[in-house]
Amino acid sequence: MAHLQPAFTQRHCKIIGLSVDSLDAHRQWAQDIAETQGYAPNYPLIADPERRIASLYGMIHPNANDTMTVRSVFVIGPDKKIKLMLTYPASTGRNFDEILRTLDSLQLTAAHQVATPVNWQPGEDVIIVPALSDEAAQQRFPDGWKTLKPYLRVVPQPR
Repeated sequence: MAHLQPAFTQRHCKIIGLSVDSLDAHRQWAQDIAETQGYAPNYPLIADPERRIASLYGMIHPNANDTMTVRSVFVIGPDKKIKLMLTYPASTGRNFDEILRTLDSLQLTAAHQVATPVNWQPGEDVIIVPALSDEAAQQRFPDGWKTLKPYLRVVPQPR
């Protein structure tokens, strides 16, 4: 995450970590990360050694044993609502490229009344949401779109 901090900042996204370890363990963990990864955490970390927060929000994978760490990622929107929740098993590393892609999609779709299709990448075509009438879509997308089905209208990604 520390290495990707500029990518999150560019998207006006703040990072915060939650760990079920103690504050002292965080200090050692930060040193270990800096030594092995070349970057120390540069964002706030919350110590939750009693697992109160992690348990309250279901942030520990249900199949994890008691020694496992928090493996969940939440994206919270400007409206303070959860927009995305991912929980990974401890054996699987998190995919921060996917989290950035999802963040791009969430920001785009919130601003432009579009949806992103499966495996969408920034810059690719998007789908006009079915709730937007053709008349309203014409105002929003004056260069037109391709209609695959009445409910499936594809348009270049708005900028």
